Amino acid sequence: MRNIFLVIRREYLVRVKKKSFLVMTVLGPLLFVAFYATVFWVAMGSVDTKTVQVLDESGLFRNKFKDSETLKFNFIDKSIDSAKAAFPTSDANALVYIPSNVIKAPKSVRIYAAKNVSLDLKSDIEKVIEKEIEDIKLAEAGITHKILEDSRVNVSSETISLSPEGEKTSSSGAATVIGGICAFLIYMSVFIYGTQVMRGITEEKTSRIVEVIISSVKPFQLMLGKIIGVALVGLTQFILWILLTTAFTSATSAVLSNGISKESAAVAKEMQKAQIPNQGVPGGHVDNPVAEVLGAVASLNIPLIIGCFLFYYLGGYLLYSALFGAVGAAVDNDADTQQFMLPITLPIIFSFVFAQFVLRDPDGTLAFWTSIIPFTSPIIMMVRIPFGVPAWELVLSMVLLVLGFMGTTWIAARIYRVGILMYGKKVSYKELVKWIFYK
Repeated sequence: MRNIFLVIRREYLVRVKKKSFLVMTVLGPLLFVAFYATVFWVAMGSVDTKTVQVLDESGLFRNKFKDSETLKFNFIDKSIDSAKAAFPTSDANALVYIPSNVIKAPKSVRIYAAKNVSLDLKSDIEKVIEKEIEDIKLAEAGITHKILEDSRVNVSSETISLSPEGEKTSSSGAATVIGGICAFLIYMSVFIYGTQVMRGITEEKTSRIVEVIISSVKPFQLMLGKIIGVALVGLTQFILWILLTTAFTSATSAVLSNGISKESAAVAKEMQKAQIPNQGVPGGHVDNPVAEVLGAVASLNIPLIIGCFLFYYLGGYLLYSALFGAVGAAVDNDADTQQFMLPITLPIIFSFVFAQFVLRDPDGTLAFWTSIIPFTSPIIMMVRIPFGVPAWELVLSMVLLVLGFMGTTWIAARIYRVGILMYGKKVSYKELVKWIFYK
């Protein structure tokens, strides 16, 4: 046990003391928060208004197109040829030509621009025209504008979980996002830290340092020490990332909330001056997106999610890193690892692909079985946990994952003890099977 601890200590300290580890531990959360804060701020604050000239030969749409934050309509009285000739010198982004027979031939509408218009601008213009044509046809059928306005309803539902403790507000959106992020982090960590174990063993083998080390440490102790040492490095980095990300996110969200609250108050004041009712939320208050996001996250069982994440991170890493270590011991260089990497990486890739379907149906048959099988459970179960998983399924998944780790470690140890001192021989799958059953 002492030898294993010495190997763990060496592997941990060598990697933790590297400048790259310290830099990425601090910069990782900072860059993550800065990236999403920038995207959110730009999306909220940068509204580029497009000016659209409208030539309406039908006369049905004049003063019926309402300006919005992204579109401003300017009706002109010219012939189509004159409008096209004058368009290049105007400040408009597009010229919309509505023919006199547009009701009977809605596909006869034309959009002119100096270059190809964006898909969003084209779609926005088409939606405005479609809405007005629908209103005209309904009005001709005897349905008034007031009835049309009253018939348009925006449904926004609230999800509530029923549990033995009582009713509890939940958020499907937050569960989807948190589950996806946790699955992605485990997916990346298995590849990153598992590959570190494999390359570390291969380097020691090719440099013949391992021959000196094995004179005082058994092969199994060396392999287990490396696996656990790198696991602790990854765990340390993840814990620091969680703490730093939480701190950075709290500070950033406070700034964004303050800025958005001021903008919301200004918008509400302008709407009140213009005597426009605010229909965003009951009571006339303008929604605060940051507060909504934080409220959605708070509705989840964060301690359970963090605890399960750490367990499945360690369990998934230990299961796969043992196999990565066996591959590193079986080959003499990185080029030879490719033939053995495919069977190991396929379950990880499949589980990440399956996660996209599990997010749509977290309680389905595919979700259940892939969250129980040890090779896919670290990723799939983390996708399901934010939605709520029965305790017996969680316990069964954890037990099988521990048994899976013990099984892969036994197999890897059998390969490692033979392969670590094997040089100059191309190893096949048949040869690996023989090594497993050597006495």
